[in-house]
Amino acid sequence: MSIENLEDFAALDPFFRIIQEGLAGLVDGTHFFDLLAEDVVVEYVVSVPGYPRRVEGRHAVADLYRGYGDAMVLAGADELAVHHDTGKSVVVLEYAVHGQSVHTQRAYDNHFVSVITIKDRQVTHWRDYLDPIANFQALGWPAEPR
Repeated sequence: MSIENLEDFAALDPFFRIIQEGLAGLVDGTHFFDLLAEDVVVEYVVSVPGYPRRVEGRHAVADLYRGYGDAMVLAGADELAVHHDTGKSVVVLEYAVHGQSVHTQRAYDNHFVSVITIKDRQVTHWRDYLDPIANFQALGWPAEPR
């Protein structure tokens, strides 16, 4: 699948912007997907049911993120903290995202830690940690007993 139609990913724009801010000057590219090496490996260390634990390749990441707006729409991202280990070309980003579940209309507020390895000014490896309870609360899972 193509990454050309960036409108497919509009629900993630605040996430894309905060990542670009955190990696400014360390990677090249004008959009989030440009920052990723063609063979990037993304690991979701703490995840939610039904979500992959590992994705390989820029296009596979795009395919995974393409449907994000069907479940969640982000309105903002903040609380960025950047920790850079220049000796190992590793950047740790801490940040928060805020939005709303499409289906439940509940607020979505989550905090992330992303451990990112950079080589030749591209992201080659990404380990992602999130608060799965924040996802569950926004999505209304599991359903509350009646």
